[in-house]
Amino acid sequence: MNNRLYGNLIFELSQPGRKGYSLPKNRFGDYHVPQELRRQEDAALPECDEMTVVRHYTNLSANNFGVDNGFYPLGSCTMKYNPKLNEEMAALPQFANLHPLQPAETTKGAEAVCTLLCRALCELTGLHAFTLKPFAGAHGELTGLMVIKRYHESRSDDKRRLVIVPDSAHGTNPASAAVCGLDIVEVKSLSDGTVDLESLQTLLSQQGENIAAMMMTNPNTLGLFERQIPAIEKLVHDCGGLMYYDGANLNPMLGACRPGDMGFDVMHINLHKTFSTPHGGGGPGAGPVGVREGLEQFFPEVSPYHGNFAVAIRAYAYILSLGREHIKEVGPLATLNANYIKEQLKDVYELPIDGLCKHEFVFDGLKDKSTGVTTMDVAKRLLDYGYHAPTIYFPLLFHESLMIEPTENESLETISEFIQVMRQIALEAKTDPELVKSAPHNTPIGRVDDVLAAKHPMVTYRQLKEA
Repeated sequence: MNNRLYGNLIFELSQPGRKGYSLPKNRFGDYHVPQELRRQEDAALPECDEMTVVRHYTNLSANNFGVDNGFYPLGSCTMKYNPKLNEEMAALPQFANLHPLQPAETTKGAEAVCTLLCRALCELTGLHAFTLKPFAGAHGELTGLMVIKRYHESRSDDKRRLVIVPDSAHGTNPASAAVCGLDIVEVKSLSDGTVDLESLQTLLSQQGENIAAMMMTNPNTLGLFERQIPAIEKLVHDCGGLMYYDGANLNPMLGACRPGDMGFDVMHINLHKTFSTPHGGGGPGAGPVGVREGLEQFFPEVSPYHGNFAVAIRAYAYILSLGREHIKEVGPLATLNANYIKEQLKDVYELPIDGLCKHEFVFDGLKDKSTGVTTMDVAKRLLDYGYHAPTIYFPLLFHESLMIEPTENESLETISEFIQVMRQIALEAKTDPELVKSAPHNTPIGRVDDVLAAKHPMVTYRQLKEA
């Protein structure tokens, strides 16, 4: 690869007077631009020929990693391959060219898709009604909590301001509750990673009349199914609170069980994780909220539109493609893949909680701590082998967390190759630890100072040039 085109900025490839265009002769004459609107000096734009520009950006695009490139075992985020058919459906001009403010009689087809998607989500979750208005998972959390808050207010039960959040929950849970004007109380986990039922009972005996809801991620962030949900649901409901289901980890539950059947009153779904939208890079997302019967009257108006409509199109196409029969295979296959990797690696990576996991699991770094090789080092070394790193240092329950989620799409061959590489890195940590600690070696940019990059990012050419 020519480093001149691969490693340089487009500004650094610029040559004075070089250009890649030829404009037609001016047929419109000259127009006066007021002095106050004129630049005092020419814009600092790169001057390059077309071939240089095309090669430069084509080479840069090769640096982008996604599920189309290779294995993406990022835990807690369900970064799975999504069929291109669903992209084609979302790109149909009859959908893509719609405007949210055009006359309602011209959008009947789009409305029908939204209605049918809501029905499908109700069937998949066991809940009564859904709204598609939230634009993201955290937006869905906020919407669901607003439903809960409105419910209590409708009963003049204004003292219910506390939301119970397990210490294994997603970080957005307490943030969403705070934005909603509610207060947080944490309940600890047992050594097996599930909610401490005894601690919950103590909390409810002291604060039961102030509890608005309990938020649960299931399977939780450790990839473990909360086996005490029936008992937890009864305790919270008996004290007058509602149960909220964080559906970010819904992927392994498809075809296995439904939150509504477990007694949950409100839930959101990260539609972009489970139902076929490329997830990452900040969007797009969608966070539909579902409720049990009787709570739909409390849906707030968080958006005048049906959220990100193209995400809804992809989701409905995905559901139709799998159908009632095959959507039941998603959860079991995701669970099988995760447990296979876990069992094949637990002799060289520290497994703090043994037993059956669901879609993901968490190692606590390498089993041999004497090498000094950290989870960060392992993640960086994986880049040299062409793999995106798993989630690292989350959840915060363990010092060297390494969270792996393979998803149901990955083949046995891909998973076996990943296992082999992970074992190779564990061996390198023993035989040549500096090789791992100084990784990556095969990427365009080596290991950077993360703190410096976060606090003093160089985001313009001028800053970079001065540095």
